[in-house]
Amino acid sequence: MIIGALLLAVFLSLWQLTVTAGWLTELAPTPARTATRAIEIFSDPFYYHGTTSVGIFWHLITSLRRVLIGFTIATLIAVPVGFLLGRSTALRWAVDPIMQILRPVSPLAWLPLGLALLSGAERTAIFVIVLSALWPTLVSTIDAVRGVNSTYINLAATLGTPWWSRIIYVWLPAALPGIITGLRLSLSTSWLVIIAAEMLVGGQGIGFFVWNQWNRLDIDAIVVSIVVIGLTGLVLDHLIAALQKLVRYD
Repeated sequence: MIIGALLLAVFLSLWQLTVTAGWLTELAPTPARTATRAIEIFSDPFYYHGTTSVGIFWHLITSLRRVLIGFTIATLIAVPVGFLLGRSTALRWAVDPIMQILRPVSPLAWLPLGLALLSGAERTAIFVIVLSALWPTLVSTIDAVRGVNSTYINLAATLGTPWWSRIIYVWLPAALPGIITGLRLSLSTSWLVIIAAEMLVGGQGIGFFVWNQWNRLDIDAIVVSIVVIGLTGLVLDHLIAALQKLVRYD
């Protein structure tokens, strides 16, 4: 804690020195102005004066809702499909070319297509999140299923265990740590992408809040929102990390 406090003090001092020395533009925020703006923003985070004029709390809730809906849909698709592809070599080889073509595509590249097909900011944002969260979980699930110890599988087969019991009591527990790793990566990727997506689709959301502050040239508010985005991502990552510790399997 002492080291962290010292590093923070050094960072704030260098930040203030950089601005005072004139090494940045006149729009550059200072620690004092940013702190003052943070107090103003958080003094009334729940106000609601229409769809686009709302407090930062509602922007944050909107982004989290979109991420959780898209993340849940992607998980419900990626885990069963990844399980199936991990079990079947022939099917995995057949699907692999399609995966290798689609997986490197930036989720934001799908944004115009989503707007054209879904004709709505909310559904388009969720659509982009689904594509962001799909691939890390899918790939991790495939690798986790393929890496299950064959001794467990052979022993279950020797005992005449029904196929559904093998999935529930052998395959799933052994593959679960790898699946959780994919979920952790998917959630962090989704949180990154939703910020950029909301800057483009507008409406509500923490990404829209950042872009709206830029249009007002309120750089201090942008810094405050960046801190909020980072802290929220930290909390989401720690939630998945805590779940990962609970499912360790040896």
